[in-house]
Amino acid sequence: MNILTLSIKQKFFDEILAGKKKQEFREIRPNSQKKYCELDEEGYVKEVDGVLQPRKYDAIKFLTGEYKGTRPYAIVEVTGAKIELFEDENHELITYQDQGEEYVAAQVVYDLGKVIERNV
Repeated sequence: MNILTLSIKQKFFDEILAGKKKQEFREIRPNSQKKYCELDEEGYVKEVDGVLQPRKYDAIKFLTGEYKGTRPYAIVEVTGAKIELFEDENHELITYQDQGEEYVAAQVVYDLGKVIERNV
């Protein structure tokens, strides 16, 4: 099973366990691109029929609480994922510079399913 590990605030952790929060959103930055996106041999995000491809995960392990000792966690099924690009009010892609290279502002959206395991 391919599991992504993410830290999350207690409020959102509780909402996921209660079944109220059905999606998790993460901004894609240059330093997190390989964590959230399928990359080709040259390090660019793979596209299939013009659609950017998120990295495939079976589940997300959400951790909350202090970084000391054992932290409460929940492993939650991922039922789907997509990459969304950010646009301005004129529907132009929003870009930014990082270390001299231009990037498009984007986020990955994970659809959450059932809680597989919990330790709270």
